[in-house]
Amino acid sequence: MRGTKFTTLALTSLILAACSQSDNALESSTTGNPVVVDKPLSTGAPAVARINKAGGTKIAVLVNDTAITTNDIRRRAAFVKLRRIKGNSTSIAKKELIEEALKMKEARRIRTVASDKEVDAAYVRFAKSNKMPVSALTKILNQRGVTQRGFKQYIRAQMSWQRAVGARLRATGGRTSTKAAPNYQTWLPDPENQGKQEKEYTLQQVVFIVPAAKRSSILSKRTAQAKSFRNRMNGCSNAKQLAGSLTDVTVRDLGRIREHKLPPRWAKDIKTTAAGKVTRVQQTEKGAEMLAVCNQRSVQSTAPVGSEDLFSGNIQKQASALDKSYLAELRKVAVIKER
Repeated sequence: MRGTKFTTLALTSLILAACSQSDNALESSTTGNPVVVDKPLSTGAPAVARINKAGGTKIAVLVNDTAITTNDIRRRAAFVKLRRIKGNSTSIAKKELIEEALKMKEARRIRTVASDKEVDAAYVRFAKSNKMPVSALTKILNQRGVTQRGFKQYIRAQMSWQRAVGARLRATGGRTSTKAAPNYQTWLPDPENQGKQEKEYTLQQVVFIVPAAKRSSILSKRTAQAKSFRNRMNGCSNAKQLAGSLTDVTVRDLGRIREHKLPPRWAKDIKTTAAGKVTRVQQTEKGAEMLAVCNQRSVQSTAPVGSEDLFSGNIQKQASALDKSYLAELRKVAVIKER
């Protein structure tokens, strides 16, 4: 029963293609962990010659200074099967581990690697979200050939890479020229935000639409109309009624939006506007715009890196595109040797 429950979850939460290496878990390959072979870390990574003598496992791929062994690939292939990913599980496993080696090397370089404490906490949360004790989750992973260690490495890699992509995205001002479908991985929360409190806002958007062709001639007039409209608003209660007799005015309920998902342009205004009040009018690409704060409350933060901008959807797309271009950049300069 518990195995079935976990497999069902694998079809949802675990359907994301992922990798399983970590900085603190680069130990003996006999436990299924990729190892750094040029400069041993504090964890005591073994040399290549010792790997080939340990437990019948051999090095299958060298990615820069990281060795991926046949044992690593076997364990990852078991994880691929657990996620019910179609295709050759061994080939998929090898590809995932190569990408993971690239990602974790970069995460170590820029110091975005998730700690053991953060990974352990995420492991416990995962078990709880699947309504089973941690011991049951560990047993299932062991039975499937994945192991607790392997799954924690997967969690660490996800957290660390999300941080790396988030850091790069912030460094570029949230902009990227590459276009891609929005498939950024956000199922694991950003460990930096765990346990913190954040505000959740219920918002309503009011826009006095200004066509691009008429922007220079009527924007000022529409902005003045929007300010007059704002003065007559009673929070979120009467905006739709007031807009009913006006032309080219839209009122949209945005629902509940957490603080970490607020777009930079509006974040300060929203945070400084009391519940039941309306932000100042801003001139945006849509025209003259304002936001009514219907309600606000404190909730526990679950902020993921690369959070989606619910106003435009652009941030999620940018993060997805950056994820791919960032990895391609790392691959371009990497030395990958299959044996």
